[in-house]
Amino acid sequence: MTDVADTRPSPGQANGKADDGAKPFNPETFALNMARAMESSGKALAAYLQPRQNGETVDKPPNELTEIIKTFSTVANYWLSDEKRSTELQMKLGKAYLDLWGTAMRRMTGQASEPSSQPPLKDKRFSDPEWKSNQFFDFVLQAYLLGTQWAHELVRNAEGLDAHTRKKAEFYVTQITNAMSPSNFVLTNPEVLRETVASNGGNLMRGMGMLAEDIEAGRGALRIRQSDPSGLAVGVNMATTPGKVIYQNEVMQLIQYTPATESVLRTPLLIVPPWINKFYILDLKPEKSFIKWCVDQGLTVFVISWVNPDKALGAKTFEDYMKQGPLAAMDVIEKVTGELTMHTIGYCVGGTLLASTLAWLAEHRRVRAASATFMAAQIDFTHAGDLMVFVDEDQIAALEKDMQTAGVLEGSKMAMAFNMLRSNDLIWSYVVNNYLKGNLPKPFDLLHWNSDATRMPAANHSFYLRNCYLENKLSTGNMVLDNTRLDLSKVKVPVYNLATREDHIAPAESVLYGSQFFGGPVKYVLSGSGHIAGVVNPPASGKYQYWTNDSNHAANVADWMKSATEHAGSWWPNWREWIGSIDGEEVPARQVGTEAYPAIEDAPGSYVRVQA
Repeated sequence: MTDVADTRPSPGQANGKADDGAKPFNPETFALNMARAMESSGKALAAYLQPRQNGETVDKPPNELTEIIKTFSTVANYWLSDEKRSTELQMKLGKAYLDLWGTAMRRMTGQASEPSSQPPLKDKRFSDPEWKSNQFFDFVLQAYLLGTQWAHELVRNAEGLDAHTRKKAEFYVTQITNAMSPSNFVLTNPEVLRETVASNGGNLMRGMGMLAEDIEAGRGALRIRQSDPSGLAVGVNMATTPGKVIYQNEVMQLIQYTPATESVLRTPLLIVPPWINKFYILDLKPEKSFIKWCVDQGLTVFVISWVNPDKALGAKTFEDYMKQGPLAAMDVIEKVTGELTMHTIGYCVGGTLLASTLAWLAEHRRVRAASATFMAAQIDFTHAGDLMVFVDEDQIAALEKDMQTAGVLEGSKMAMAFNMLRSNDLIWSYVVNNYLKGNLPKPFDLLHWNSDATRMPAANHSFYLRNCYLENKLSTGNMVLDNTRLDLSKVKVPVYNLATREDHIAPAESVLYGSQFFGGPVKYVLSGSGHIAGVVNPPASGKYQYWTNDSNHAANVADWMKSATEHAGSWWPNWREWIGSIDGEEVPARQVGTEAYPAIEDAPGSYVRVQA
């Protein structure tokens, strides 16, 4: 799962523009560029239609549209069921717009007048000075802000809505108002208008060209590029930590990394990443790589690289992922290192799977883990994050129907869902930058990874949504895997439970609440930033901070923070000290693989290279 808005660079030109900018306005050049833009828009339309004409894609109303209509109908019923209530609502909106008109008129006559609404200080969409200095753009902005506030009040003041319906309504209102922002249109965005004049329309010509390319790359669906892919290639510029694939099955490849120290901790380390994304989020460029850092810290590191499944693997279940993922990896690691136990790390949904696996092992009285580290992972979903807006019986049933046909959930659909959670940062800023301003986004490894989506087997994804998000079975002891009821209280190994303060996917509150269900000692640690940057935060960067507290018995994060100690920088060294305190014995560095498990191919392997 992704949360990259907190690390997103400002979109902008990286590779230079065509020689059409910063020159006097030329009507002939402008007309020529507009003609080229129209030609490119025709190519974009053709790229959209081609898979539909070939029968590769069949258009149907998206499931979200049904949910939007149903949700807004509930809100509308409240306001329209009482004539007095609806009249008062309309009068309030009408008065607000009359006041806005009066303010605009006073400004036109040279009178000072305070704006009726102000965008949030962190809202980058309206940072250009002309939004305030130019009366036209100021009026457009004020009208937009009033309409947005009114739409949110419709939901906020609608009585009788259950919590889930209200959350959905707030989410959909945000999506619609973000899409309708005047910053998203040529004629109502002062920056775009200036660029259009300065470049004689060259920005729109380039933008329409990129639009056609992105629709073609998405095979008929718009795949917005968030990063310039040049200079970013898996195995070349990213995921370059030396190692070998020493085992593989249908579901995963197991990578063992080449040691970088003469001696290593006796206890090896197994990392279980999420299968919703590719594992190299933990092995980006060398200076950001958690995997390389662990190797440099004297650890024998093994990492699961999940398959990017196709329809043939659609029946693979959560149980299959447990048996063919961490359980299979543990067996191989024991045979390669001679060690029965290992330190384990689970990131995001990989952490949910790891917790399930440890509970299964405990029930079968098998000791395989020396410790468990959970990075931004949920094992209880009572306080689950913004993704809950997509989770109810109707939505899951509709998704299951779609997945039954395809066998998988397409990675692009999951990526879009995550992007919608931060749509201004991860969708509309790139629409403006790429297609209206005609700029290539900057090369950025994290955002390149974010767009490198993976598919998910229908059976596995359905089980996860129902048993975790919808029914919250794992923490309550009602989840069953391999005919085994899972009880987390039987997991007695030491736990390092990392949350990130601004996480909207695995909220810090949810991670803290989940700490109580383990049966052994739990060290809850809170990192600054969000779901990605709070985890992938190398010490050398000197960014953010983390908090520790000897007590995990606080009712909520706010109470926990009252007696917590703040530490500058990355949590990584604190974690390394923690696992060293569990077992500090060292042995000579191990070679990669054995005669029984020879190298299959170089890291990062072939599974990670398969495109969705």
